[in-house]
Amino acid sequence: MPAVVIVNATRTVSSSNGQNQFQTPPGMPDEFNDLFKKFFDENQRSPERRAPSSGSGFILSTDGYIMTNHHVVNGASKILILTNDKSSYEAKLIGSDKRSDLALLKIDADNLPTVKIASGDNVKLGEWVLAIGSPFGFNQTVTAGIVSGKQRKLAGDNYVPYIQTDVAINPGNSGGPLFNLSGEVIGVNAQIYSRTGGFMGVSFAIPSDTVNDVYYQLKTKGKVSRGWLGVYIQEIDDKLAKSFGMKKSKGALVSKVLPNSPAEKAKIQQGDVILKFNNQPISKSTDLPLIVGQSKVGSTFKVQIMRNKMMMNLSVKLEELPAEDKIASLETDTKKIISNAISGITVRNLSIEDKKNYKISNGVLVTNINEGINNNYDLKLNDIITKINNKVINNSNDFSKIMNSAKNNTYVNLLVYRQTTPLFIALKISK
Repeated sequence: MPAVVIVNATRTVSSSNGQNQFQTPPGMPDEFNDLFKKFFDENQRSPERRAPSSGSGFILSTDGYIMTNHHVVNGASKILILTNDKSSYEAKLIGSDKRSDLALLKIDADNLPTVKIASGDNVKLGEWVLAIGSPFGFNQTVTAGIVSGKQRKLAGDNYVPYIQTDVAINPGNSGGPLFNLSGEVIGVNAQIYSRTGGFMGVSFAIPSDTVNDVYYQLKTKGKVSRGWLGVYIQEIDDKLAKSFGMKKSKGALVSKVLPNSPAEKAKIQQGDVILKFNNQPISKSTDLPLIVGQSKVGSTFKVQIMRNKMMMNLSVKLEELPAEDKIASLETDTKKIISNAISGITVRNLSIEDKKNYKISNGVLVTNINEGINNNYDLKLNDIITKINNKVINNSNDFSKIMNSAKNNTYVNLLVYRQTTPLFIALKISK
């Protein structure tokens, strides 16, 4: 396939760890220590060196636009493209997007062979696919397999619905195309799942629809913009669904609303369950970031939520997803202990020090969970319970009152803070 290329990236790194391993013998005079230290510091100081790495890519346009992975070229001081006819070109980085792990390069050339991008809607489970790349430097290597899954969510990747295959992918394949049997690109090979570091039959590709979107944005403005709602969410299991009065476990449970975010401005609250966004059902929590991220910044969308067992419709105007570091930045003093026989949980009031350490103003701290019930609870020691069924818990008396009033064999939902992370937990009442 002449449109598949090798991407060689060179990074400049320091070959010294910055520490002098030489030590003089004990008892040496200071002047000798200083002399030896100066000598070895000057002679052991290693210069910077070049660290080459290699991946794959493919040509998208006849005038030299090339797609590869972000991690292939990230931090590179020089990028060299080797084509199938053994021509060599120095490439310019047009833009790179860490969240999708895609990067767009440009070489100065004309009349280049190109690939055709397929529609992501046409990818079928079980269909045969081919990966072409340069694993371990072996150019134009072809491996085959089938599509094992679609819309896969990987840890730390909220904005890519990966295609899972069993195609053999190895170092050097990253950034290369995944073809269907019609010769169309359906994805960009990006990751493998392995417990050994080698291929174990599970590989992942970035789907073509994501590739097209990122390509257009990087080409036209050098960066990728995504919609941002400004909430922390979690999955709803069967127990949580019952505690919220839902018949089925679906939607995205809002565990935190960031200050001054689009969600806060739209009056979305902690404890809301988002069921639809722009009329698209949210079957699981991982659907929401993907749908929101693909939505147009500055546009207003309808959000269907469940709050206190009632359906509501809100309107939210999306803003642009901030950089990761900016998102991170958004973010009675007694020792009385009571034991609640209903829940088997022992709690105490928060001290001034607790409130300061956890940056929280109300709640009770879990000090013990009775043996025999611990395995049935997601609750952990030192969790801070701040709400039960959306009712604020200020102290242990509030906790005891609400727990005692709950009906037997029903579920209540607890809003807890684990260190500084909010999450909801369902608890079955057993009297």
